[in-house]
Amino acid sequence: MITENKVFLEDLDNIASCKFIQWEQLKNKTFFITGGTGLIGTTLVDSLIRVNEEKKLGITIIALVRNLDKAKKRFFESDCLKVVVGDVQHIPVINEKIDYVIHSASQTSSKGFVENPVETINVVIDGTRSVLTLVREKQVESFIFLSTMEVYGYPEKGHMVKEEEIGSFDVANPRNCYPISKIMAENICFSYFKEYGVPIRILRLTQTFGPGVEYSDGRIFAEFARCAIEKKNIILKTKGETERSYLYTADAVTAIITAILKGQAGQIYNVANEETYCSIAEMAELVSKLSDIQTEFALENVSDLGYAKTLFMNLNVRKMKMLGWNPSLGLSEMYQRLIKSLK
Repeated sequence: MITENKVFLEDLDNIASCKFIQWEQLKNKTFFITGGTGLIGTTLVDSLIRVNEEKKLGITIIALVRNLDKAKKRFFESDCLKVVVGDVQHIPVINEKIDYVIHSASQTSSKGFVENPVETINVVIDGTRSVLTLVREKQVESFIFLSTMEVYGYPEKGHMVKEEEIGSFDVANPRNCYPISKIMAENICFSYFKEYGVPIRILRLTQTFGPGVEYSDGRIFAEFARCAIEKKNIILKTKGETERSYLYTADAVTAIITAILKGQAGQIYNVANEETYCSIAEMAELVSKLSDIQTEFALENVSDLGYAKTLFMNLNVRKMKMLGWNPSLGLSEMYQRLIKSLK
């Protein structure tokens, strides 16, 4: 269980002691969180529980989940937590007053994008519209929509991507259901902001990992971690030329809280650790050195596996840092903690 994982518990302590967050501002506030049992959702919910217990803030957390049994394995038991079982596209009646909403429910697997594009679209579009309806009804103080770096498409190598940019996509490729639907969801958010004054804040996160990642996770960072644990050489099926930055789960949580308290309504913020920027091949070499294994290449056609094309996603996070946020861990430390948490 993640709530018994030593690395995860250390992360919660680090979040609770974060110097650039004024936790007292959350006193007696109520959070509504979708995607509560997801990677970021789990860390967020349990962090708020920990902070609430340590600082006696009187926080209330309402977590929307699809699977109650999974929630019981991922959340601490606490009087401040209310778990609501339901579908984000059809949110059950919420009677409580809500101050902050964090919408993180979404498909995150590339394989899922390819195999279930319609369902991916429905969750993003209908789910976001459903949450915004609740946000408007409750007249919340702040709404956070977790978007993705994928909305930028395929920037040129060497270019740092700013928030005012957007990508172009082949609509005939079902894999693009995810970034295109996220772009549409962002536009829905801005439409509610413009027409109804809903206080939206959009966070475009880079690829995020840390304790809570399932051992069987199909994403490449998890495959590298498994190779390290099992002492198997990393076998790359491509040249590993894609370049991107990464983000630790605990840093994603502090970014969300920072945006809630200091972010400006109607603004978009990139969230990443710029210092982690590297290619897949370079990341493989880093993990190999950490774990005393080798990186090998066995090139093959992976077009049917849901992999995005080679991209160079170097996010400019100046706006986020201007709010006072800073990431805490580099890529080597992130991997060390991920591997330790999975053992």
